Amino acid sequence: MSSQARGLNNFISDLRNSKSREEESNRVEVELAKIRKKFNPGDSKLAADGSNPSLSSYQRKKYVWKLVYIHVLGYEVDFGHAEVLALVRSAKYSEKVVGYAALSLLLRGSDPVMASVIGTLKADLTAGPGDAARGKKAKGAVKNDAVQCLALCSLANIAGLELIQAMHVEVQRVLVAPSSTEQVRKKAALCLLRLTRTSPNLLSGREFAPRVANLLQDQHLGVLTSVMSLLSCLASQQTPEYEGLIPHVVHILSKLVMKKNCARDYLYYRTPSPWLQIKLLKFLQLYPNAIENNTAEYTSQLINVVSKIMIETDVSESINKSNADHAILFEAVNLIVVWGPTCPVEMREGAMKILGKFISVREPNIRYLGLMTMAKLAQIEGSVEGAKKHQATVLVSLKDADISVRRRALDLLFVICDTDNAERIVDELVAHLVVADASIREEMVLKIAILAEKYATDLRWYVDTILKLISISGDYVSDPIWHRVVQIVTNHPQGDLQGYA
Repeated sequence: MSSQARGLNNFISDLRNSKSREEESNRVEVELAKIRKKFNPGDSKLAADGSNPSLSSYQRKKYVWKLVYIHVLGYEVDFGHAEVLALVRSAKYSEKVVGYAALSLLLRGSDPVMASVIGTLKADLTAGPGDAARGKKAKGAVKNDAVQCLALCSLANIAGLELIQAMHVEVQRVLVAPSSTEQVRKKAALCLLRLTRTSPNLLSGREFAPRVANLLQDQHLGVLTSVMSLLSCLASQQTPEYEGLIPHVVHILSKLVMKKNCARDYLYYRTPSPWLQIKLLKFLQLYPNAIENNTAEYTSQLINVVSKIMIETDVSESINKSNADHAILFEAVNLIVVWGPTCPVEMREGAMKILGKFISVREPNIRYLGLMTMAKLAQIEGSVEGAKKHQATVLVSLKDADISVRRRALDLLFVICDTDNAERIVDELVAHLVVADASIREEMVLKIAILAEKYATDLRWYVDTILKLISISGDYVSDPIWHRVVQIVTNHPQGDLQGYA
């Protein structure tokens, strides 16, 4: 911190050196009283906006920074708004930074004073980069793209409904303006994302989709990453309206995966922009019928991209690279799961083979994701046989030290169970029930009962299984489970089952 903020430094040091919460609170109260007196001394005339014109730039910034720090510590700050707005309206960048930071933290979108700052926000947003070139730049004047970024960040943090209605059109203009810099476009996309999350259906998909299509042709990967965050949100709200953007998304993904076309700044351990790849794949997951129409130009391109991701992804010596590559791979497999039966069989088989490797590695996070994704993939018609090949490995995961891994293994066993392997899976589950944690016992008992009844080829085996459940974990056996076995035994036409029971 600069030497000019010595007073702020001293104040922070005093608070950090406080020996108790009460001492800190007393120091804060003293400072708040001092600042309140400086803002409204009583013997001087205030400006029309309520600020104190006698304060120097240094004083105003120092006192506002103190209010911000006090607010961050959790104390209530209910004054000083006029001084904050005075800093926001300033032509000096050093003052605007303080003003916008305080505006984002100290004020809410519903505060009445926010109406008076809308004009300043609009002026700062529409200050294009060419404005400064039309005249000699004054000392301390603000760089226009920096002003736009400050206004966008502040607007995104506040995001009151009144502000959203008044400002969202300006944010859209800044986003699509050819004169906006990459930094401004990134901020504008993320700002609009926050606004649409706060006020869903703010934008008409039919009108805004062509603008997004133009943005997706940007060569800057940072802009594309921010735009994809916005697009994913918009498409989740109005999915059909953005379906026409699939070719643009596939083209970007193809450049990253097939051609490795990526600026050096966005290479992460030699992986081209993994965050953007993940966002692209997540967007495509919103459209399960994307490859159903084989005549579409992008269909073969998309299949080739997903196939290459599955073929080339491997475990790396670098943990960071492995994490990034596996994150992309799992999203590609999730895309295959979303496609379901329309996905080529060889791709589903390849995905199942890869997941079989992942559920046997030592890393628990990868095992967890592998088991969870395999359970989803196995539910697709014709895919369960591939999952059954890994039954032994899944049974081993049932004894894992991590309970979340055990839960996913239980879910997968429930999916792959059928008449061929039911007895072995159920017997293994019953045997494991003896040492199972209490937190998972109830779920295990219920699934064992369902599987035993659904796939029983011998009712004596079914009765044995339920009686074992009652014997081992009677407290976790719900009434419907033992009511059901009593019903089956009593209604069975062959009397030998009743005698056996």
